[in-house]
Amino acid sequence: MQKKKLIVFTAPSGAGKTTIVKHLLKKFSFLGFSISATTRQKRDHETDGLDYYFISLDQFREKLENKAFVEWEEVYDNQYYGTLKSEVERVWDLGKHIIFDIDVKGAVSIKNAYPEDTLVIFVKPPSPEILFERLRNRKTESAESLQKRIARAARELTFEDRFDAVLVNNVLEETLIKAENLVLEFLNK
Repeated sequence: MQKKKLIVFTAPSGAGKTTIVKHLLKKFSFLGFSISATTRQKRDHETDGLDYYFISLDQFREKLENKAFVEWEEVYDNQYYGTLKSEVERVWDLGKHIIFDIDVKGAVSIKNAYPEDTLVIFVKPPSPEILFERLRNRKTESAESLQKRIARAARELTFEDRFDAVLVNNVLEETLIKAENLVLEFLNK
């Protein structure tokens, strides 16, 4: 394998980055998923060690003290997310390039940690209104939690000019093809 690379998909919640990443993982066997650690509660459809590493707040803080993270953030009060250094090594040890599905601040941190070897793609909804509607239609949040997500998403939309590429997720099939092409172009540099 050529030099190990990192491909980061970032976006506000509800823009479609997870759908894109799952598609790319099915399409390309040379990609391995970086599983984030989080202190938030596991949702019914999620699996520990597959979707996230669900850990306690104390465990997360201990890992912070031990400088075990490449990037991390307190997304909401006492709700942390981060990428463990051991996770980057785990995927590279499999002989794969790493693909990430993380928030915008985490994406900036990954790019700063590995500036030459990282492609960051910002997934943008066709409009803020469509994004907010997608979040409301999920029906996975309380009213208060939904309002926090919408406010955060509005802030995150202002980050798009900080990344290597912007992918507008309007027609999913077209978006997936564009994502495939961006990944292949980057890996073939």
